[in-house]
Amino acid sequence: MTTAIICIFVIGYALIALENWTKVNKAAVALIMAVFSWTLYYWGFGATEGNITAFTKALGETSEVLFFLLGAMVIVEVVDTNGGFDFVREKLGSKNKRGLLWKLSLTTFFLSAVLDNMTTAIIMTMIMDKLVSERKDKLFYASAIILAANSGGAFSPIGDVTTIMLWVKGNISTFGVIRSLFFPSLVSVLVPVIIMSFFLKGDLAPDTDTSTECNDSRIGISKGERTVVFFIGVGGLLFVPVFRFLTGLPPFMGILLILSLLWVVTEFIFKQRKYKDIPSSELPDVSALLHKIDLSTILFFLGILTTVSALSETGILKSAGRFLDNASDGNPYIVTAAIGFLSAVVDNVPLVASCMGMYDVMQEGGGTIRELALYGVDGTFWELLAYSAGIGGSMLIIGSAAGVVVMGLQNISFGWYLKNFSWLACLGYISGILTYLIQDIAV
Repeated sequence: MTTAIICIFVIGYALIALENWTKVNKAAVALIMAVFSWTLYYWGFGATEGNITAFTKALGETSEVLFFLLGAMVIVEVVDTNGGFDFVREKLGSKNKRGLLWKLSLTTFFLSAVLDNMTTAIIMTMIMDKLVSERKDKLFYASAIILAANSGGAFSPIGDVTTIMLWVKGNISTFGVIRSLFFPSLVSVLVPVIIMSFFLKGDLAPDTDTSTECNDSRIGISKGERTVVFFIGVGGLLFVPVFRFLTGLPPFMGILLILSLLWVVTEFIFKQRKYKDIPSSELPDVSALLHKIDLSTILFFLGILTTVSALSETGILKSAGRFLDNASDGNPYIVTAAIGFLSAVVDNVPLVASCMGMYDVMQEGGGTIRELALYGVDGTFWELLAYSAGIGGSMLIIGSAAGVVVMGLQNISFGWYLKNFSWLACLGYISGILTYLIQDIAV
């Protein structure tokens, strides 16, 4: 029965990786994988009380991640639709090509640590598109945005879905992952940007439209109202790790708190007299924007994480972990570096979920000093896994959600990216790992 579940996972994984060719939504494939995997597990091992409890526990852990993602997606959508990111465009205007490259890259890097990398990539690409007119320049800027978005998401517990998974499960802590991965992630951006600076010379003519009006001019939301929405939404996302530290509650509870506060504030904003003639369905408050959330993404994560939990229950992931340990002689750099290169080809969510099932988080007194250093909370393996899975996808344009979405927005071909930017992303990725190694030795 274990073999059958592995076959389902491998076939489903292949279909997810080939989504652009099969035209079958990966969410549908992931859900089929989940149902078939647990069905086979129950048939093979019986629907015993222990197995039912295992399924319930796995579903509960998965739900924590899903509620967190759902809340974060709604918050970002509300801030964006209400023009909360307009001021970012105002500050980025530059006539110098190199100056704009640095502004775009660093802004994307830090913004991605607060928002998810895909949303940040969309926002920054749309801003860049208004500031740059030459096609060749747009391609390089867009590529830099992909790399910066993925790198920025890797050092933050809320910046990428893979770090969220590791953070929610307790593999990494808020301050631990920021302390250990900030400089490696920053280096992974700085090295390619410094090299790109030699190719981008001269000035460009920015778009003359610097309007700060909301995306929907019919509504006429004021600058002050946009600012309030921005600080509640983005400031609230920054507060979530603090909320977890203060209360001990799961992160999704903090996200739901911020979402509810933002919901109440927007309700009050749009109850003003100046909005009375606008139909409620056209006002960009939370209730009106819920239908814009990409639920297929949520269902994809539900399917993948539930499938991996079934694999974990069979014990096959633990066996795979022991094999990797023996093959690499227990070197976490070899294993995670390989995962990074693999994440450029296949989706990093199931990769990370599988690795989380291979190893347990070591607790004090539960292993040797070396095992605690590698697999304890904020252990070397978990931190390198967050780095590799988050940034490795930048080496191919199809290797990350940010890359795929920018590929569509700017019509970047796979071949162009492979020829002109993959080597830069690879150089940045390796430089970041070396930076982490230096940090590790120094400590």
